[in-house]
Amino acid sequence: MSADEFVRLFALAQAAPGPNMLAVTLFGWHVAGAAGAAAATLAFLLPACGLAYGVGHLWVRFRDRRWRRVVQAGLVPVTAGLMLAAGYLLVRGAATDWRAGVLAAMVLAGTLATKRHPLWFLGAAAIAGLAGFH
Repeated sequence: MSADEFVRLFALAQAAPGPNMLAVTLFGWHVAGAAGAAAATLAFLLPACGLAYGVGHLWVRFRDRRWRRVVQAGLVPVTAGLMLAAGYLLVRGAATDWRAGVLAAMVLAGTLATKRHPLWFLGAAAIAGLAGFH
């Protein structure tokens, strides 16, 4: 697959709503037609689905164990950190000047300082961007 073909297929996958697993299916289709699309999709999904099913089963089975509560409590800050890191990467790519950076910082501060849903702040930021503050 050439770099140009990869970019076109990846762009098509990005245009689709939802998780970006469509790229895997498109790459499989490009390489080997319908059979390649099916094989690539199954190879991408089956291990993750199997792992999620197995861990979910164990999670329910050991729901009353102390170690499970400790692990669950430890995963809360890890999840928050991963979400903040993903947000940082998105802002780094989107904040092209200081005004966009200030707007992103205001959304972050509002989200962290209040109990409001982040979509309210993102909506306000979108309106501010449309109004020319970006």
